Amino acid sequence: MKRIGFIGLGTMGKPMAANLLRKGFMVTVYNRTAGKTDELEQLGAEVGVTPAAVARSSDVVITMLSHDAALLDIFYSENGVLSGIHPALTIVDCSTVSPQTSQKLASELAAHFVDYLDAPVTGTKPAAEAGTLTFMVGGSKEVFDEQSDVFQALGSKALYLGPSGSGSYAKLAHNTMVGINLAGLAEGLSIATKAGINPAQFLEIVRSGGANSKQVELKSDKILDRDFSNQFSLKLMLKDLQLAQDITGNFQLPVPMLQAATNLFQIGLSQGLGDQDLSALIQLYEGWMGQQVVRQDEQAAAAAAASAQPAAGLAGLSGRERRRNTRVKLDIDLKLSIYQWEHEGSFSGQNIDGTLFDLSESGLQITTPVMLAPDMFVVIHFPQEADLPPITARVIRIETEGRLFRYGCMLSGLPPYVRLKLEKYIEARMEFAL
Repeated sequence: MKRIGFIGLGTMGKPMAANLLRKGFMVTVYNRTAGKTDELEQLGAEVGVTPAAVARSSDVVITMLSHDAALLDIFYSENGVLSGIHPALTIVDCSTVSPQTSQKLASELAAHFVDYLDAPVTGTKPAAEAGTLTFMVGGSKEVFDEQSDVFQALGSKALYLGPSGSGSYAKLAHNTMVGINLAGLAEGLSIATKAGINPAQFLEIVRSGGANSKQVELKSDKILDRDFSNQFSLKLMLKDLQLAQDITGNFQLPVPMLQAATNLFQIGLSQGLGDQDLSALIQLYEGWMGQQVVRQDEQAAAAAAASAQPAAGLAGLSGRERRRNTRVKLDIDLKLSIYQWEHEGSFSGQNIDGTLFDLSESGLQITTPVMLAPDMFVVIHFPQEADLPPITARVIRIETEGRLFRYGCMLSGLPPYVRLKLEKYIEARMEFAL
């Protein structure tokens, strides 16, 4: 039986090492935080004093670290793995790191007659505990085949993808989709909840329709039960999205959805959610809409639905609804910057006066005596009292009113916090007008 060294006993590494022990492998473990080895020692693991000591006593060393810097430190530090390598040793790195890091280590180790596979996994903590992980592997096909028994002990599937770095590329592409899917789940749930729909019922629809995904299956109950205990942390999800952005930058590949998801997870990290499960992203939307997405009993669901419906009469309506019913114009003075393309590398511009006439969910209506063209971009400057940054919009509809033109403008790239600030300012002006 192979002697296995396992370095990195975090959320994923610890249950993976435990599975190897249960499958009869001789396992030596190492973790920078020594206390994490106690439970595995009770299961029969040897505890290595240093990464070098683990490498010396092993046929195969598996590493599962949180990021590139931690992995490189384990290899290159004093008494690191490189100090204990020997010919015929195989190293299997299951960390999610940049392909460049995987390729660097593969090249370094090959010079010492040591084999290296980059083999990141799909599946969170429950899959690691159940031994149902999927491995995506880069490196030598011969070495991959030699380690099939190790992969079988830890997971339900292992796919060979190509030379060194292939596994890391695949994992970053995969986690790009995970981050985008999780953001979509949070956003869709928020829309339904804000509309007064029971989120648990809404998720029944999602699970039976085209919007279903693995993230729906894994994270829906955690969100509804407000269980943000860590299976895969928000900060590690952000790290993977940022690594994906690095490689797409090298590819010169536009990735607008990756960029949007990265921005959301960055906001989550800034709000202190980094150590929680990535499903904690829902808390951003809860803050923006002023209510939680939680499991509801029938009585609570009925109350939520009722509160989401407009009450009878003007007294029960919001300022915006009352304005629509009484057709109160906003008449907020604006300054508009208009830019026009002249020729390659050159623009001309002018500033004109305008008036904010109305606000909709996707944009706003502006009146001005100046004729603009469809698809023209304008930069809108609000009065100083609004304390709003300049906002970019695109002209999508034009109507005439005597000597004035009314333009339907779609807002472009408006951050959520600016949108909220704009709505609060408009709401205050509507109340004043009424």
